[in-house]
Amino acid sequence: MTQPASGDEHPAGSFTHDYERRMELLVRRLPARIQSLVRRLRRPSARWIRVPVGIVLVPAGFLAILPVFGLWMTPLGLLLLAEDISFLRRGMARLLAWVERRHPGWMGLPEAGENPEGNSSV
Repeated sequence: MTQPASGDEHPAGSFTHDYERRMELLVRRLPARIQSLVRRLRRPSARWIRVPVGIVLVPAGFLAILPVFGLWMTPLGLLLLAEDISFLRRGMARLLAWVERRHPGWMGLPEAGENPEGNSSV
């Protein structure tokens, strides 16, 4: 069995780094006020609020037929819970990787075949 070179990163470290990078790309797409709120909610010290809010948002999203509720609540709740529940975090990491590959524009990255300046290549 081969040992990783001393400069190689452990796969778990790479997973965490990629997840955090992708989450930050999404957060940057939000309005400035919401960015600061999301960053505060993602801090480890905010777990006491993140978990209960996530638990309430997931089933509330299924009540979308009522005027106050909406389908947006379920994915937001799952996103909040993914910060603290490892199997949800792995699923969210896979989803974010898929979004980055298939729809990079959703993360503020240039689309495939698009120049960084926004001009399409012809």
